[in-house]
Amino acid sequence: MEKTLNFETAHQVVETYSNRYENVELAEEKFGVKIVTRDNWMKFEGEAPNVELAAKFFETMGSARKQGMRISNSDFINMITRAGAGKMDEITQVFEDPIVMNLKRKSIVPKNINQKRYLKFIQKNDIVFGIGPAGTGKTYLAVAAALKLLQDKAVEKVILTRPAVEAGEALGFLPGDLQEKLLPYLRPLYDAMYDMIGPEETARLMERQIIEIAPLAYMRGRTLSNAFIILDEAQNTTMEQMMMFLTRLGENSRMIVTGDITQIDLPRNKKSGLKGAVEILDGIEGIKLFHFDAGDVVRHPLVTKIVNAYEKSNLTDAS
Repeated sequence: MEKTLNFETAHQVVETYSNRYENVELAEEKFGVKIVTRDNWMKFEGEAPNVELAAKFFETMGSARKQGMRISNSDFINMITRAGAGKMDEITQVFEDPIVMNLKRKSIVPKNINQKRYLKFIQKNDIVFGIGPAGTGKTYLAVAAALKLLQDKAVEKVILTRPAVEAGEALGFLPGDLQEKLLPYLRPLYDAMYDMIGPEETARLMERQIIEIAPLAYMRGRTLSNAFIILDEAQNTTMEQMMMFLTRLGENSRMIVTGDITQIDLPRNKKSGLKGAVEILDGIEGIKLFHFDAGDVVRHPLVTKIVNAYEKSNLTDAS
């Protein structure tokens, strides 16, 4: 069987495979077809089911690009691996009725079905827990959702916090002001904001205290209204800290709590507040516990293999 896909320009064709011809060769291997690409078209040759699958995959990649998604090499490899594993329908669902968050520097689009579900839960619930391994996008998407609501004036400020477990009592002795002391612990949140709205806009909003960076301990006694609050690395909160944080929720506010219960750095005699919340809060209306797994990792393909390898070992401590 043969099938040809036509695109508007040759540039649109190469964007579907991340501008790397070796990805066309990878697709030939994954789908068991021969692919010929010239100018603004791609032709697929092979057994009918394989040709249909390959054509559907590249058609979906073209649709994703039109919706504003930049297809990196890692994106391509992750998606073609999913398609080859029989998950093509999931990839298609991501771009049906798409969620697109247009921010100042870029548009953010979920890259797999669980990221899309996570964003939908953020839209519909006041408190959402994003739980899972590194690289699943749980923190990055939470920051994107926060900045989008801030941009749309649905909230008045964004508050970012994270337990500085490694610093312990030494935090006060570190040089610099509070923001500088916390920077090493909040670097992933800064990186996400720089990527989405730029360092200059981030600095401007922080100077005006529209974006606030605060240690978890500084949340005590506050009621956070008209705000989007993100607690990152929540696996390193204690039970008491988690309850204190969640009860700060005020009127017209949203909370996103992110963490990985396999990466707990607390002393062994302390129970993780994130693990406790999973046990205590499941089933409460308005709160959603959303779990990612290694299959949702959207970083370098090797990250998925690393996460899987550690999950199979006895080296991780999920106490």
